[in-house]
Formats: sequence, structure tokens, C-alpha cells
Amino acid sequence: MRMLLNIRIPHEPFNNFVREGTVGEVMARILEETKPEAVYFTEQNGTRGAILIVNLNDPSEIPSLAEPWFLKFNADCEFRVVMVPEDLKKAGLETLGWKWK
Repeated sequence: MRMLLNIRIPHEPFNNFVREGTVGEVMARILEETKPEAVYFTEQNGTRGAILIVNLNDPSEIPSLAEPWFLKFNADCEFRVVMVPEDLKKAGLETLGWKWK
């Protein structure tokens, strides 16, 4: 299942990793481990943020996606199910429209 992983990263300890020059190494390790389909870095409510598109085969995989962000950056993580247009085509909206008229 395709999921959007929304991450809000507080200033600390991230700033400390930047000062030490190790933030790139830590980020690379997390991304290498989680293998996201896509990654976008952005600002979220005045703090650093990231949006990852990940594939989830089983709900038991959620900790392996979230814990690196929790443990290394004290980040907040939110998961949302997302669809690409092909997924939406399979949803049967035409049938649902008739059923719930």
C-alpha cells in the first residue's frame, strides 16, 4: 500500500547534527534503509520537514519507517494512505455513485 509519510523535524537535535557535519550521513542512512519512492524536503510550521512516499506491505512495517526519525531527530511522523490515478480508477466510483444516490 502506498503511504505518505509526513515528518516534522524540530530544530534540536537536527541543528546539532548540522554543526557536527553528520546530518547528511544520518539522512542518507535513514533513506537508504527505508527506500522511499519519493522524498521532498520542505518547511512545516516554521520547522524542517520531509514528505516521503513509501510502500507498505504490512502494518508491522510502520515502526521501521518511523523509528529512525523518532530516535535520531525527535521528529513527529504521520502516515496517510495515498493513491495514484491508476489506483483511483480501480476504486469503482461509478458503482459507488449509483449505490449511494
